[in-house]
Amino acid sequence: MRGRHADHILLNVVPAATNRRVMRTTLVTAREALDLLYHEYDAQHTVADPVHIVRRYSDPADREVVGFCAAGLAFGRVASVIDSVESLLAVMGASPARFVRRFDPDRDGRFVQALGHRWISGHDLVALLWILRQMVEGSGSIGAFFQLGYAPDAEDVGSALDSFCTRARAFSLDHVYRTGSGRRRVAYFFPRPGDGSACKRLNLYLRWMVRRDRIDFGIWSDVDRAKLVIPLDTHVIRVGTCLGLTRKRSPGWAMAREITAGLRRLDPADPVKYDFSLCHLGMQNACGFNQPQRDEHCPLRGVCRPGRHP
Repeated sequence: MRGRHADHILLNVVPAATNRRVMRTTLVTAREALDLLYHEYDAQHTVADPVHIVRRYSDPADREVVGFCAAGLAFGRVASVIDSVESLLAVMGASPARFVRRFDPDRDGRFVQALGHRWISGHDLVALLWILRQMVEGSGSIGAFFQLGYAPDAEDVGSALDSFCTRARAFSLDHVYRTGSGRRRVAYFFPRPGDGSACKRLNLYLRWMVRRDRIDFGIWSDVDRAKLVIPLDTHVIRVGTCLGLTRKRSPGWAMAREITAGLRRLDPADPVKYDFSLCHLGMQNACGFNQPQRDEHCPLRGVCRPGRHP
């Protein structure tokens, strides 16, 4: 509730001189509320989310490839995202990893070119699969390709993502994008933090690959989950703003880092574990963000201030 200042997070606006006992109480209250929410959603496999498509595959190599495609197409309505991912997987067959390892744009591209997702064309998907093949062919896996730019002592995965995307964009695509094929929108799959991008879909993919629980897969054990950055979408921004995790108005890498820093105070080893629950809390309109009752029925009532949003 807005008038109960000791019961909300506001991690970024509590002055240093504030009574430290009150601040510790605030953090404990927030942690307890968010942990309850995390455990509630961690058990929900019926919530519509592309991560559950990845779960159908048992082979880690398939999960790695399917995960990249599913996260890369995770923009727009959830139903549309799932339809687009399913259409691509239907072309890729029983083992998407094997399909990528053997992918030939001339031989296989015609089946992919008939697909698309919003402004991503079939040519863009062909280019994506060709890039993934080059990663796997040169490094053994997408994860190993990512590791080439990962520094365990870095502040977070930002520098690793910059390296990953720069190297991915460097692969030649001249034989994929032929004359008259339009803009090369495959770069949309490889945004860079250095350019200010929040890298929402790449951070989502990293969450799936690095973390391990009943939602995420934990395939990339060499990446520290403490270094992950939250996938920044509309729902996370809204809930994060209500929780006082960010003061920023413009979505981007700086905002994603700021929200993650607030969550890291609650769980230094695994701050991004709260992403799935915060996102779906917003998706299901369960937080009262734009509702007359505000947070009366919100699972986070008492720790958020729903009036504090842009």
